[in-house]
Amino acid sequence: MDRGEHTEIDGATTVVGVIGDAVRGSLSPRLHNAAFAALGLNWCYVGFRVPRDRLEAALRGLAALGAAGANITVPHKEAALAYLDETTDDARVIGAVNTVQVSGDRLIGYNTDAAGLLDALRLDGGVTPEGQRAVIVGAGGAARAAAFALAGAGAGAVTIINRNWDRAAALADAVRRTVTCAVDAAPLDGAGVAVTLREATLLVQATTAGAGGQRALSAVPGTLLHPGLFVMDMVYDPRETVLLREARAAGCRTLGGLPMLLYQGARAFEIWTGRQAPLQVMRDALGLPREAASKS
Repeated sequence: MDRGEHTEIDGATTVVGVIGDAVRGSLSPRLHNAAFAALGLNWCYVGFRVPRDRLEAALRGLAALGAAGANITVPHKEAALAYLDETTDDARVIGAVNTVQVSGDRLIGYNTDAAGLLDALRLDGGVTPEGQRAVIVGAGGAARAAAFALAGAGAGAVTIINRNWDRAAALADAVRRTVTCAVDAAPLDGAGVAVTLREATLLVQATTAGAGGQRALSAVPGTLLHPGLFVMDMVYDPRETVLLREARAAGCRTLGGLPMLLYQGARAFEIWTGRQAPLQVMRDALGLPREAASKS
């Protein structure tokens, strides 16, 4: 196969995909299929809508069907751990996986979200995690990756805010055991959130607020944002969430979710194929600028 040849799906096509409960709007198929075509690989990436009670069967089915692996998305990133034969050290510590590789009959779990977040902040946001006073909104799989990534990369302090304070506190406790920086938790609707955000330099929104049927919502009131805050929203559809719009109006620098999708996806691509990901092709597929640059 020549480089750049678009292949048809046939009996020799290797299949990968994304497993989640709401995958219809996922851009991962566009991202990966563009990369496969660019390298002339007879691979295909599709979406698999899988409800919670079918997750184990879906994962076991990957090996049975001869698939090479899958990405794992909301709401399965934490639950998937129970059904894997092996996980990398970082995925085990984080407590969430977003990439599964099929090796023979074994399922191996990885977390590429953490590294993808750091790449997005550094390369597209122009933000270094070191010394940041970070606030993370959420306590699910994506928030877990963000918390461990930022704390491990040298953030000065990390605060996890979530509507369910118990989940935020449990995540903070888990992160605190692995790092030396200060890690705290707070309820999202608590009075202390205003103080926390006033002192923060980095805000990472890691919930589904602003996406799907919640497009009119923002996880954080715009009145709490200030020009000294860099705001990243992991939601990538829509590209401009209510949070990002209000953040820019408040004078914040901002970053949407597409760069993180790109970098975590590129790492997954390399795990599955053993080939270097064609990053520029993947950037083009997502409609990102041709070179990484700080967003404002």
